[in-house]
Amino acid sequence: MKHITSCTCLAAALACVLAGSLSCNPRPQGIVLTHCEQTQQIHVYYDGRLFTSYFYNADQVDKPVLYPVYTARGTAVTRGFPLHPQPGERIDHPHHVGIWFNFGDVNGLDFWNNSYAIAPENKHRYGTIRHRAVTHLASSPAQGELSVECDWIDHAGRTLLRETTHFVFTGSGDNRLIYRTTILEAQLDTVAFTDNKEGLLAIRVDRAFEEPSDRAELRVGADSLPADRPVVDNRGVGGVYRNSDGLEYERRAWGKPARWLSLSASKNGEPITIALIDHPGNPGYPAHAHARGYGLFSLNNMGSRAFDPEAAPFRHVLKRNEIITFKHCILIKTNGYATDNELNALAAKMH
Repeated sequence: MKHITSCTCLAAALACVLAGSLSCNPRPQGIVLTHCEQTQQIHVYYDGRLFTSYFYNADQVDKPVLYPVYTARGTAVTRGFPLHPQPGERIDHPHHVGIWFNFGDVNGLDFWNNSYAIAPENKHRYGTIRHRAVTHLASSPAQGELSVECDWIDHAGRTLLRETTHFVFTGSGDNRLIYRTTILEAQLDTVAFTDNKEGLLAIRVDRAFEEPSDRAELRVGADSLPADRPVVDNRGVGGVYRNSDGLEYERRAWGKPARWLSLSASKNGEPITIALIDHPGNPGYPAHAHARGYGLFSLNNMGSRAFDPEAAPFRHVLKRNEIITFKHCILIKTNGYATDNELNALAAKMH
């Protein structure tokens, strides 16, 4: 059964997101997607509680993102900054927002690092991903589906790639799952993806998932504004990366190829695991982990020498109308950390 619902009241729509509940609609069981066109968001509700939102407001983000993202218990796993800063958060890398998909070198353009922080005179070096249309929106007790089209454009508005992405939102019990299939179609005679560490599927996590650090950083103050001086603050911080080969923490997992990569932490006493799972049919499988202790968590299928100087450089060239396809799974588990057996079983299903 298909549900396409619009929230016409801006204040109510924002209240829905920040409260993490379905306050502008009834509380049906199952997975319900609602399209709030005024705020340019598609909310994904699971049994009446907000799971995540597809956010495509081009005035605030330079690519569509899933933001925020919550556990089954309603706990945020994504960093709030820069859209909704939370006290104690780092204020680095304003292009790290929610869950996103992009790359650092497409015909020499950097689609990864683009944000409001780039000076106007440098914008020509960066690419932007613009939402074009919602092509499918469906809800059911077991899963929700969302299909969108986007354009990867340069500073002059010329389209390099047409993106078609299909999301499936599902899960049961303490598990929430997002399956993402992204097809990129070349719109120019030649579109080249060149080896780069900045990619591909990524999430910027809540500070609970950071690794402890003795380095002073600028953070959000109690007034939700940036503090005036760097501080060391490891309160509530305790993230642990682990990959499919059993390597743990950034120092061992970063740059290594793996079928899956997890990040576990306790937030306010709630044990949570986030995992990114690669598909064996993807180019560059298994993807390299671009996993940083400060909170960037990503799998990169199009970087090799960027992580290993002995590896052959990755390069993939599309001619006009040719496509490249990527499939990934994202797990958000609560009330206990995901085991290797659980993650291996999810990875096996990716076949």
